[in-house]
Amino acid sequence: MSGFGCFTHAVVRAVPQSLARDALRSGGLEVDLLKVQEEYEEYVSVLKHRLGLEVLELPADEALPDCVFVEDAAVVCGDTALVSRPGAQSRRRETEAVKAALTELGLNIVEMTDESATLDGGDVLFTGREFFVGLSKRTNQRGAEILADAFKDYAVSTVPVQDALHLKSFCSMAGPGLIAIGSSEAANFSAKFDVRLICDVCIYICVFEKLKDHMLIPVTNQEKAKVDGGLTCCSVLINMKKNI
Repeated sequence: MSGFGCFTHAVVRAVPQSLARDALRSGGLEVDLLKVQEEYEEYVSVLKHRLGLEVLELPADEALPDCVFVEDAAVVCGDTALVSRPGAQSRRRETEAVKAALTELGLNIVEMTDESATLDGGDVLFTGREFFVGLSKRTNQRGAEILADAFKDYAVSTVPVQDALHLKSFCSMAGPGLIAIGSSEAANFSAKFDVRLICDVCIYICVFEKLKDHMLIPVTNQEKAKVDGGLTCCSVLINMKKNI
């Protein structure tokens, strides 16, 4: 876990105007496009200026209303990038621009070409020691198997996801050896299937005080949440080695 959480680069993608009207969503809330763009710009500013990452920004594609949620298109660990096969048919073409960007960065590209497999990056939680893969409406067992084959140095465990879009809709890494899990019914349902999600390296958080040993940077995400988007959805984080 040495150096875990230390990233050098981030791939992001601008917000298409079509998001407000056509992005996939589980609810029927109206989205304010201007506020989504403001949230995105704030997020990118944090990556660049607060975290000091080199940010590669891809242009928006109006034909791909969900393309700002770039995390779902790839999983990067070390110098390997697994280009995913998103569970929603309308999002499959999002991987093309992401693959090109990751290739440009010099990463080793593995493509998920099996048409029986689906995988969204939002269902993949890397702890620094192992992967948890959420089996959801967007990610299936075959997708998890291909991820395990791409990252052979790490154990891969699957976790059922119910009443949530992705695994990372309710949990994320909060620091080395520290998983933050929400208190929703979906979180409780998934956690009970793998004790490692509720062991001593894991905390339930309701207030920031429980993470007082970590730097916390509040970032607004209210509008993107209306189309089921979380903070991690908007970037692919990469730790580039000097020899890449």
